[in-house]
Amino acid sequence: MESTASLSERVREVVRERRIDPGTQVEEVRRAAAEVVAAHERRSLTGAVRPLDEPDRMVGLIVADVSGFGPLQPYLDDPTVEEIWINAPDRVFIARHGLHELTPVVLSAGQVRELIERMLQSSGRRLDISQPFVDAMLPGGHRLHVVLEGISRDHAAVNIRKFVARAHALEDLQRLGSIDGPVTEFLTSSIEAGLNVIVSGGTQAGKTTLLNCLAAAIPGTQRIISAEEVFELQVQHPDWVPLQTRQAGLEGTGAIELRALVKEALRMRPSRLIIGEVRGAECLDLLLALNAGLPAMASIHASSARQALVKLCTLPLLAGENIGSAFVVPTVASTVDLVVHTTLEPSGRRAVAEVLAVTGRVENGNIEADPVFLRRDGELVRGHGRGPERSETWAR
Repeated sequence: MESTASLSERVREVVRERRIDPGTQVEEVRRAAAEVVAAHERRSLTGAVRPLDEPDRMVGLIVADVSGFGPLQPYLDDPTVEEIWINAPDRVFIARHGLHELTPVVLSAGQVRELIERMLQSSGRRLDISQPFVDAMLPGGHRLHVVLEGISRDHAAVNIRKFVARAHALEDLQRLGSIDGPVTEFLTSSIEAGLNVIVSGGTQAGKTTLLNCLAAAIPGTQRIISAEEVFELQVQHPDWVPLQTRQAGLEGTGAIELRALVKEALRMRPSRLIIGEVRGAECLDLLLALNAGLPAMASIHASSARQALVKLCTLPLLAGENIGSAFVVPTVASTVDLVVHTTLEPSGRRAVAEVLAVTGRVENGNIEADPVFLRRDGELVRGHGRGPERSETWAR
């Protein structure tokens, strides 16, 4: 029987003859694949070739090979798969429902290189010896991260993080069991009141999804400006302008850092500012925006809500020697209202573990904060914290 590769090569010949763009004219590629498979099946009636066991499936495999991302395409199309990563050509993993699986996919080193090149074609980003790391967005909205061979031992390391949106609003998170009714009401009231909220958690804990759900509670009359390293937010709002960073070009110039985006966002008449994730000195620019009275939200990697506050006090120090804790700590205490911490449980479920209210007081260099909600024995229970004054009406 003819292999998928030989049938794919025939389809590529048809694509070239008809001048079809395989990246954008997927349906045209599918028609060409169907014609090639149908011709193969007609030849099988004469005994020249063996018939295909599943012609329709073969069409899908060819389309994935020619227009998509080859053996990875079925996992990209599978809504239950959350992440795909390649440690080596014969070690391809996926995450499904928060749990890791080794797939039966075996690639060659050449196929991995070709996949990376194809993925980067539509992103406008590059990967070479001088730029051995890359973050990019695939056409389907998935986030791609690649570490070039030489930095990664033996083989390039590839991660594709899919944005599997099972929740678009806080009510959706409640339906999924990540939060409950009282927390939904409290967070909705807090966002409507214009509180400054930090979402914390570890990798794959659902920070971006939670940030999107919180943003959905922002009144439709307000204008949102967001800034990210790579587009990941999918804010459901009528007046939203998303911004992303840009890496340097071949000449080593033209890079746009996250700090610059935060500053530019302030010139765009925002009612709310959303930072996809603070990792470095841009945290100072976020604090300056909050200090100016602009309501904002952001996410941050941290192991707990209190550790998120510690990190918010540390990252701005990276901005320069003239920035000290004497300014940063009281600014964090007076501008951050809530920290919502989310976790990835051993079962694979993502759930809010704690909602922490910042009191605005600093004692011996430590920011005081009280738990409004915390998870005990798998349930969110009411803590002794009451939240900032603007959410006091709900707390009573």
